[in-house]
Amino acid sequence: MRNISREEMRSLLSAPIFHEIGKTADEMGLEVYLVGGYVRDLFLERPSKDIDCVVNLPPSPSQGGGERPANPGIALAQALKKKLGRRAHLSVFKNFGTAQLKFLISEFRVQSSEFKVQSSKVNSELSTLNSELSTSRALEVEFVGARRESYSRDSRKPIVEDGTLEDDLDRRDFTINALAVCLNEDRFGELIDRFDGLLDMEDRLIATPLDPDITFSDDPLRMMRCVRFATQLRFQIEDETQEALVRNAERIKIISQERIIDELNKIMLSPRPSIGFVELSRAGLLPIIFPELAALEGVEVRNGRGHKDNFYHTLEVLDNIASPPAPLQGERLLWLRWAALLHDIGKPRSKRWEPQAGWTFKNHNYIGQKMVAPIFRRLKLPLDERMHYVEKLVGLHMRPIAIADDEVTDSAVRRLLFEAGDDIDDLMTLCEADITSKNAERKQRFLQNFQLVREKLADLQARDNYRTWTNPVTGEEIMETFGLQPCRKVGVIKQAIKDAIWESRIENTHEAAHAYMLEVAKEMGLKIKREKLKIKN
Repeated sequence: MRNISREEMRSLLSAPIFHEIGKTADEMGLEVYLVGGYVRDLFLERPSKDIDCVVNLPPSPSQGGGERPANPGIALAQALKKKLGRRAHLSVFKNFGTAQLKFLISEFRVQSSEFKVQSSKVNSELSTLNSELSTSRALEVEFVGARRESYSRDSRKPIVEDGTLEDDLDRRDFTINALAVCLNEDRFGELIDRFDGLLDMEDRLIATPLDPDITFSDDPLRMMRCVRFATQLRFQIEDETQEALVRNAERIKIISQERIIDELNKIMLSPRPSIGFVELSRAGLLPIIFPELAALEGVEVRNGRGHKDNFYHTLEVLDNIASPPAPLQGERLLWLRWAALLHDIGKPRSKRWEPQAGWTFKNHNYIGQKMVAPIFRRLKLPLDERMHYVEKLVGLHMRPIAIADDEVTDSAVRRLLFEAGDDIDDLMTLCEADITSKNAERKQRFLQNFQLVREKLADLQARDNYRTWTNPVTGEEIMETFGLQPCRKVGVIKQAIKDAIWESRIENTHEAAHAYMLEVAKEMGLKIKREKLKIKN
C-alpha cells in the first residue's frame, strides 16, 4: 500500500475526463465522488478499470442553481453525453437508477505534461495506465445517485431511497470499498474515509463498515465477496467479520447460483486460490455451495493407519497449477484449474479400507470423471467442450503417474497420447502438479520419470503424427470383406487393430493391419465373403 497526499491524488486523477466530470457537476450544482474499487486500488497500486461515481445533491443549490434533478447520477451522465457527443456512448438503466458512459480511449489518455507532481513512481504508473488503455477500445464510467438501502429477509434485492453521500458509504460492503474522492473543482482530490478504510488496508484486513451481521444478512453475496477479496488481496478477515460469516452462512441459500459461481471463478483465478477455499470452509459456506469438495476434508484413521487429507492435497495441486513455470493464458487457464480442483473429487465415494493395503481409492479418477457433469450442471458452469475438457483431464490424471511409476514403454505412452489428444500438455501439467509427496526422494524420482514421459511423448508425436492418424483398415473394408452390415462387430475389429498398433504388437501399415484383421475375425467366427475368396483364388 502507498500513502497518497491530496496533491498526488490530483495528479493521479489528472486525466481530462475526471476534470470534465467535476466541471459538469459544478455547472449543475451537484457533488460528485469517485468511489469504491477504483479508489481502493489507487492506494493498493493495483490496475483497475471499474470507475464508479456517486452523485450527490448538496443541502442547497450551489452555483449551478436551477431545477434539482430527480436522479442526479443519470442527469450528470446525460449532461456529459451532450458535451462529448459522438465520442461517448450512454446507457441508462432506469430500473436500477444508474447510467453508464463509455469513453473513447483518446478522451481518457493521460499526458505526462498534465502532472503537477513529477516522480518516477507516478510516471511509471502513467505509462502502465496508457499501455492498458491502448489495448482497450473504451473505458466505462458508471454514475449513480447517492442512496440508502433497506432489505427484506427473503431477498437480497434492496429497497432504494434517495440519500446522502454518508448514506451511500454506509451501505458499502467493506471499509476498503467505502472510500470516496471528490471530483468537484474546489475539492478535487479530497479523500473521504468514514470507516478508516486506509487503516484496514495498512493492516491488511477485510472488515465491514457497519455491523457485519446486518451487512451479510442484508446481502448474503457479500460473504462470497468477503472471501474473494481476502483471496485476491491476501488480506485477513477481521475476527468479528469472520464470526459473522459463520453465523450467517445459511443465508447464502437465497443467492442465485450464477452470482455464486461468478465469485467462485474469481477466487479460482486468484494468484493463490487455496486461500479462498480454506476461508469458505472456515466460514461454513463450502458445505452449502460445494458439498462434494467439502467431503474431501478430514482424515480417517483405522488400526493406526490414516490417509492424507485430500482437501488440502487438492488445494496444493490447485496452487501448483496457478503458478507453473509457463502459466496458461485466457479462459483455458480457468478450466485447467477446475480440473485440478476436481481431480480427486471421486475419492470420498471410492474410499475403502483393506486390511493388507490400508486405505484405497481405486478408480477414483473414473468416478470423479462421472461426477463432473452433475457438478457443472448444479453450479451453472458451461456444459459444452469446456466441461468435456475437465472430464477428460479428471479421468486421465492417473495415467501419466502410472506410466512414470513403471517402465516408460512406447505402447503405454502412445495410448496416452491418442486418448489425451491435443490436451496432452495440459494433462502432463496437471499430473506434475499432483506430485505433492513429502518424501523428497520419491518426488524427485517421479519428476525425473515425468521428464522421460515428456521426451517419449515428443518422440512419438514426431514419429506417429498422431493428430492426423487414422486406422489403416476402414469400417467399409471390414464390412466388405466379411459381408457385414454396420454393427458392433465392425467396431470391435477396428478397436482391436488400433490397440495392436498402439501397443506396438503390429506395424502401423495397411498390410499388417489387414493380416491382423483376418486373425481377429477368425477368432470371432467370421468368414470371408465368397466373392472375396474367388478373387483371392
